Amino acid sequence: MSDDEGGGSLYVLTAVLLTPAQFPGFLGDDFPEACSLLGVPPTGEGYGLVLGQDEEGARWTVVVDDVSLVAAAIASWDCGMEYDLSPDERTIVVSLAGWPVELSVAAPGIPEPHDPEQGADGTGRVPLAPPSAEAWGPVQRRLGADQIAREWADWRERVATDGGAAAAAHPGMARALEEAVGYTRTPPPPGRVRSSFAGEGARTLRVDGPGWSLVARTGEAAFVLLDEEPGEVLSVPRDGVPDQPGLPELGDLLTALEGVAVRPS
Repeated sequence: MSDDEGGGSLYVLTAVLLTPAQFPGFLGDDFPEACSLLGVPPTGEGYGLVLGQDEEGARWTVVVDDVSLVAAAIASWDCGMEYDLSPDERTIVVSLAGWPVELSVAAPGIPEPHDPEQGADGTGRVPLAPPSAEAWGPVQRRLGADQIAREWADWRERVATDGGAAAAAHPGMARALEEAVGYTRTPPPPGRVRSSFAGEGARTLRVDGPGWSLVARTGEAAFVLLDEEPGEVLSVPRDGVPDQPGLPELGDLLTALEGVAVRPS
């Protein structure tokens, strides 16, 4: 891939989508926030993030507006097929130094992956870097919810057996559910409520707000993660939260959230 902004060729290693329905959770609670972190305006179609190395081995993240091309490449790679991802130079929105995720692969025949000097991308910003695994905060909370969504069966068995009694009494649980209910009445920023196919007519829901994340599967269960509870996964009671009679039952809430969620096209 030739990158005029970066001044050379990019050896593509992987790519991710940045759309209202699909974006890396560590970038933000919603699509506009994720775009802001990368310095690009939120658009209806979104972007593709192409990660690779230049001839010197430096890490680069190239933001392109050809979402369909990037989606096709990702789908092919997920199926174990080869796909030469070479976006047209005219689709490049910006080239950013660094990678926002950790990659275990590297382009052959060039120096080991390393960050270019700060300012090499013309933005003056520190190169992108993966989030720390040593801390707990909004980024790690969202990453935890994303992991539960990917490994739903294991987490459902692990967490649901706890009964959820302590979780039901947690004030953060009520706060998160109240704000989630608010989303069903007043649409939140794009990407705060996302829905994806989960098989057999079910949907996986990912909902985020200030200090909390909810991950659920329609017809099954839901879990909440909170900034103030590092590493804890709270099971949402099916019959509502005690002392919070205004909150709907879980099934009704998930149905309402599904109604306002954005879905992959």
